[in-house]
Amino acid sequence: MKQLSRPARRALLVVHVAVSVGWLGLTLGLLTLSVVGYTSKSLDTTVAAYRAMKIFSDWLILPVALSALVSGLVLSFGTPWGLARHHWVVVKFWLTLATVLLTAFSLRPGIDRLAADAVAGTPDTGLSMVSAPSVATATYLFVTAVSVLKPWGPTRRGGRLRAAQSAEVRERARKHPSGVVS
Repeated sequence: MKQLSRPARRALLVVHVAVSVGWLGLTLGLLTLSVVGYTSKSLDTTVAAYRAMKIFSDWLILPVALSALVSGLVLSFGTPWGLARHHWVVVKFWLTLATVLLTAFSLRPGIDRLAADAVAGTPDTGLSMVSAPSVATATYLFVTAVSVLKPWGPTRRGGRLRAAQSAEVRERARKHPSGVVS
């Protein structure tokens, strides 16, 4: 893929960070509501909490999750970081993909069931809807730390590409020691 221009890269980076932070915030909101629903002694409060979770789940969580995944992929392909050049990018990609899939195929259906049971007057008393947003929140915090700290070195492919680029630069410098290319 062609490298993004600096303004496009910066704009996309802002979008990616914003939707990623939004995803973390939504998950914290789901965690808060699930804890309230689980611990409340009031059926009305439990129903309200689980119905609010359903609203987040139906309208926000999947579009935000997919936006984080897509913006991250475009950034990886449109910048020198690449998708498979650095271990931290690979880890972010696989964790993001896994959490998007779990959101679509496990979390959302679980929230739908939880809300339906609560409205029917038989709210779930298990911890399943507390544990899912807890794990998701921990995962997003880990991915955030990886994004900021960029631990681990390049992948084998990234190391080979870096070595090839360094060799090119050295060869150009040898051919044009003054730095002027005609």
